[in-house]
Amino acid sequence: MADPAPSHAQPPGATGVLVLGDGAVVWGKGFGAVGEAVGEVCFNTAMTGYQEVMTDPSYAAQIVTFTFPHIGNVGANFEDVESQVEGAVGCVVRQSVTPSSSFRAEQEFGDWLAAKGRVGLSGVDTRALTRRIRLSGAPNAVIAHAPDGVFDIPALVKRAREWPGLEGMDLAARVSREKQEEWGGGHWELGKGYGRADLQGRPHVVAIDYGSKDNIFRNLARAGARVTVVPAKTSIAEIDALKPDGVFLSNGPGDPAATGVYAVPSIRILIERGTPVFGICLGHQLLGLAAGATTSKMHQGHRGANHPVKRLSDGVVEITSMNHGFAIDNTALPESVEETHVSLFDGSNCGISLTGKRAFGVQYHPEASPGPQDSFYLFEKFVGMLG
Repeated sequence: MADPAPSHAQPPGATGVLVLGDGAVVWGKGFGAVGEAVGEVCFNTAMTGYQEVMTDPSYAAQIVTFTFPHIGNVGANFEDVESQVEGAVGCVVRQSVTPSSSFRAEQEFGDWLAAKGRVGLSGVDTRALTRRIRLSGAPNAVIAHAPDGVFDIPALVKRAREWPGLEGMDLAARVSREKQEEWGGGHWELGKGYGRADLQGRPHVVAIDYGSKDNIFRNLARAGARVTVVPAKTSIAEIDALKPDGVFLSNGPGDPAATGVYAVPSIRILIERGTPVFGICLGHQLLGLAAGATTSKMHQGHRGANHPVKRLSDGVVEITSMNHGFAIDNTALPESVEETHVSLFDGSNCGISLTGKRAFGVQYHPEASPGPQDSFYLFEKFVGMLG
């Protein structure tokens, strides 16, 4: 049966709308911030972690459609925030957000979205919208919320059509921190929150922030490293001045080829020197570009907490968390690049290692606790290379 065609006719009580660049209009109930935002519409299949998703800088300039129908039912809290910088600009959900039911809740999800300036839309057939994305690719769109239900649909269509899209867009510089920071946060414990790590005598990692998630740095500290986080455009001379034992390349949003214009030259120098390098998501793609690989935009991308990835060295399958719309082309890898992991969904690249170098990367997010501990060994592997 074909998906229902969205109608321009506004149903009674509609206070929110998603307007696609091809002119399709999806009505619903608005919540969160009042206003409008433009971005690429994607879908995420995770059943939990909606707050972490919304605060992940890798979702900058994106509108997240949650395929799980019950979003917001455990409220929001300070501890589950991944970053204080820009994340997803809005979200689309099936069911109306109900009052929270969790002892950890400090705020209702809708109120939290409003405070963050992010627009929500409920009452949408998210299955139909997801099928549309799978068939036609991730569209550009405007999400809007107006309590009085008044919308200028032609103007919203025009804005969605004129938005240039993520391809060719460098967003890392926009979401990166502005100054250097010594990371001191420790692991989280129920009832205690985040502790402080004892950093004395540890190998030193310089982490380049292209739009990082805080939990990456917590896991590096948990694995035994001392971490200094630096902005995306930090020069190789500035990195050298910090005397790192290894360099970490973080996740982030946008087109890796665009970010690579300023990132790849420094990464290439680190590789040539034999510096230990570990990259996650965008950092993985940048490592690949520095080694001579190419990247391209995916049809729909991979986003969720249940993605199976095969480790080629021993055939072990890791259950991973993913969030990416670009990927390294594994059909034409340079001889110096070994493919280490592949997606069991579509065979796309999920990991590389550079021959004769202490440098590797993965496309997925080991810090997101998928499995839940299937991939922590990657942090231990990297820290084990240092010193």
